[in-house]
Amino acid sequence: MTEPTIPQLQPMPEDWRRALAVVAHPDDLEYGCSAAVAAWTDAGREVAYVLATRGEAGIDTMAPAECGPLREREQRASAAVVGVSSVEFLDHHDGVVEYGPALRRDIAAAIRRHRPELVITLNHRDTWGGVAWNTPDHVAVGRATLDAAGDAGNRWIFPELVEQGLEPWNGVRWVAVAGSATPTHAVDASVGLERAVGSLLEHRAYIEALTDEEPEGYVRGFLTGAANSVGERFGGRPAVAFELFNR
Repeated sequence: MTEPTIPQLQPMPEDWRRALAVVAHPDDLEYGCSAAVAAWTDAGREVAYVLATRGEAGIDTMAPAECGPLREREQRASAAVVGVSSVEFLDHHDGVVEYGPALRRDIAAAIRRHRPELVITLNHRDTWGGVAWNTPDHVAVGRATLDAAGDAGNRWIFPELVEQGLEPWNGVRWVAVAGSATPTHAVDASVGLERAVGSLLEHRAYIEALTDEEPEGYVRGFLTGAANSVGERFGGRPAVAFELFNR
């Protein structure tokens, strides 16, 4: 009996110069995208990060007033490891981010500021592959990002942004969703994987609160396992997967 063929993932587009990654929390990008970001910045592309929250509700043993600034510092250090210097926070409240016009407006404004061709976000669906429930923040921010890619190009949606000097930007060509159960494309993680490990390790306070495992072993095992799993559908090379939506 013939073994079923595993559908292969396509390479991500390369004809772009600027990308904007929009996620809910510090560490969201580091748990899956950093190796791709490292490859992109190595190639001379510009990547900026926008986070809806500062992750202030993410550590049970630390009050939000202390946790938020700590996680912001960790995120900035983490981004620098993979060549990202622009990191913005929208100051929505961690754990209770609401999908709606206010969130869409903030993300549309960020897209108009940065004028990316590629927008990246995280899984916006209710579950992770049907086996684990997603968090409301991820769902809200992912969905709002997909919508804001269109909002950013329409001057009659959020006209107050034009009054603030943010002219419409209709140049978003793709939105790439990381962590999707139905990926379509991938980026070779071979060169960027070591820096992805270093990038996630910058979230040390969060990781130490999350697991009793030794941080480097935990991070390396998680990221290499995920990259190798994706690689089974990308010519055997470790990779980062995305579900790509054209615009």
